[in-house]
Amino acid sequence: MLSLEWCGCKDAPVKVVDNQEKAITLWIIVGLLAVFFIAEWSVGLWSKSLSLQADAGHILSDITALAISLLASFLAQQPANKKATFGNQRIEVLAALLNGLGLLAIATFITWEAIQRWQHPATILGLPMLGIAVLGLIVNLLNITLLHPHTHNDLNLRGALLHVIADTASSVGVIIAALTVHLWDWWWADVAISLVVAIFTGLSALPLVQESLKIFLEYAPESIDPVEVEISLKSFPGVMQVEKLHIWTISLSKVMLCANLTVECGTIQERDRLLNKLENHIRKTFRITDITLQLTSCIKSSVLPIHPLFNQDLVLMLSPNKAK
Repeated sequence: MLSLEWCGCKDAPVKVVDNQEKAITLWIIVGLLAVFFIAEWSVGLWSKSLSLQADAGHILSDITALAISLLASFLAQQPANKKATFGNQRIEVLAALLNGLGLLAIATFITWEAIQRWQHPATILGLPMLGIAVLGLIVNLLNITLLHPHTHNDLNLRGALLHVIADTASSVGVIIAALTVHLWDWWWADVAISLVVAIFTGLSALPLVQESLKIFLEYAPESIDPVEVEISLKSFPGVMQVEKLHIWTISLSKVMLCANLTVECGTIQERDRLLNKLENHIRKTFRITDITLQLTSCIKSSVLPIHPLFNQDLVLMLSPNKAK
C-alpha cells in the first residue's frame, strides 16, 4: 500500500507531461547552441581570439552534454524490469557526473591554451570578437530562462544548467576582453579572461561531481542524518532496538530506507499498527519515499495452559520398567 500511495495514478499523467516538456526544452536549447557554435567557432578562428575559441569548445561540450541528458531522460523513464529492479533513474546521475567531468576537462584545456598564447601572442580583431560575444550572451540568457524551471528535482538538468551558466559568464568575460582589445589593443586581456573562464568552469563543476559521486557511493542525503532517524524510531513506545539502518539515494527525488527493529508487541495486530505509525512518521518527517522495515517481536507468543497429563511422556508412563 505504501508504494501505491506514493506513486499514485493521478500523478502519472503529470509526470509524462513534465518529461515531455523537459525533452522539448532540451531540444530547443541544443538547436540554439548548435547554430551559435558554428558562428562562434568561425569568428574565433578569423579574429584569432583564444577566449572565443575556448568558449566555442565549451559550447560544443554543452551540446554533447545536453545530448547525453536527452538520452538519459529517455532511459530513466523506462520501467523497472527483472534486471534493473530500481529502474534506470541513476542514468541521469551518471549523465550529470559526465557533465561535471567534461567541465573539468574543458577548464584544463583552456588553461593550457592560455599559457601557450601568453608565450606566443597573436594579433586579435576586437570588433568581430565583441559582436559574437554579445550574441552569445543573448543566446545563453535565453537558454537559462528555458532551462531553470525544470532543474529543481533533476540533477541531470542541473548539470546542463551549470554548463549554460558557465557559458554566460564566459560570454561576459569575452565581451570585456573584446572591448579592451578593441579600445586599447591589450592582447593579454584575451588570455586573462580565458584563464578566469577556466577557473570559473572548474569551480562550477566540482559540486556537481561531488553530489553525483555521493549518490553512486550510496551516501545518505545531506538533509537526512541517520543518527537522528534512529533516535526518532527509538522514541516510539514499543521500539526496543534499531539495527541495520541503511539510508541511500537512488536519484534526487527518490530516497530509500531499510532497517530491522526489535519491538515489544504481544500480537500481530499491535505490530501492524506500530509498523503503520513508523512508516507514516518517516515519510512525513524525513521525506523518504521508499521504506522497508522488518519488525521482530521480543515477546514470544503466549501458549494456552494444558492439562498436566499432556506434559508427560506417555511412552514412559506406560512402560513396565517405569511401573517398577
